[in-house]
Amino acid sequence: MTALAATPTRRRVRVGAGWIGLVAALAVVALIGTVLVFGGWTPRDALDPESPAPDGTRALVRVLEQQGVQVVVARDREAAERALAAAPATLVLRDAPMLSDEALRRLRTQARDVVLIDPRSRSLDVMLNGSALGGVVDEQTVDPACEIPAASGAGPARVGELYLPGPGVAGCYPGDDGFGVLVANEGADEGATDGDGTVAALDGLSVVTNRTLPLDGNAALAIGLLGRSPTVVWYVPSPADADTGAAAPTLGDLTPPWVTPAMVLLLLAGLTAAVWRGRRFGPLVAERLPVTVRATETTEGRARLYAASHDAAHALGEVRAATHRRLVRLLGLSPRTTPEHLADAVAERLGADRAVVRGILIDDLPRTDRDLVAASDRLRDLETSVRATLPTERTPR
Repeated sequence: MTALAATPTRRRVRVGAGWIGLVAALAVVALIGTVLVFGGWTPRDALDPESPAPDGTRALVRVLEQQGVQVVVARDREAAERALAAAPATLVLRDAPMLSDEALRRLRTQARDVVLIDPRSRSLDVMLNGSALGGVVDEQTVDPACEIPAASGAGPARVGELYLPGPGVAGCYPGDDGFGVLVANEGADEGATDGDGTVAALDGLSVVTNRTLPLDGNAALAIGLLGRSPTVVWYVPSPADADTGAAAPTLGDLTPPWVTPAMVLLLLAGLTAAVWRGRRFGPLVAERLPVTVRATETTEGRARLYAASHDAAHALGEVRAATHRRLVRLLGLSPRTTPEHLADAVAERLGADRAVVRGILIDDLPRTDRDLVAASDRLRDLETSVRATLPTERTPR
């Protein structure tokens, strides 16, 4: 009675443990999703001032701070404009496709100096008086070949992407298809290379990253361009900085309002279906059948077919194949063991004549039904003899 009474309790415990595990898994997934969505965790992009990755620029930020330059990292346009309004500062900006031309010009007027560290065609055109993209070289070391103090003081440096200067823009580190660094002085005469209010452009991935900064004169060039003011405002644009009406519509803007509730409803329906259909089936229930079919009917039917065909050799082959599979398992042999190797192993196990064992397992062919029965008996006796040689295991009651 005690064992019978305990069975339902154990079943309830297992079912309860399954539900607890499911709820715990859903809670963990929800927690991870909450952290990712609301925790502000995002991988840092290339040229990010707080990234220690090879393509980050945290090393340059640390070097500037050691030189007494305050570095302010602004991750939205409003914070960047506040920092630029607080004191004369150098604005560091990578390509910002979400900003309009007017927003770029406003940032240029608010900053004392501007350094573009990964400019594209529009940024060069707006900020550097019609400059454009040139060719690309495989990070070659090039002499400055110009009179700009930051470049001439740094000496040879690495260049990658080249730029074509517009009117009034000076170029340094020349290549076949442009210059590695462009510098323009706001308010200065065309071609001037000194004075306040400069706008510079360089390939940041070849000069200012954590990987490339220690190479050649890259560090001196970066400090010379970025360290002219006591403060550096490192602006990292985000999609939220797009000007109203100027930005292209996002996927969220184009999505109908009913899509999100429908997706949530489908998710809940899927979870409900998984819980409903994922439950374990209960105990088997015996069904009253109109006709009871004996389990041996298939075997007897095949036997009658073999008897009607008078093909004793084929019938014995089926019996030998079944015996072969059982003997292979008993002796611990490979399933791909050939009948010849099996016969040799059985003869060695029993200490019997190999020819006799091969005859039982392979060679002897029955001609009549009586021969078939006799051969089947010999196979059974051979299997019984092999089983008798194996150690038996005592199982506790």
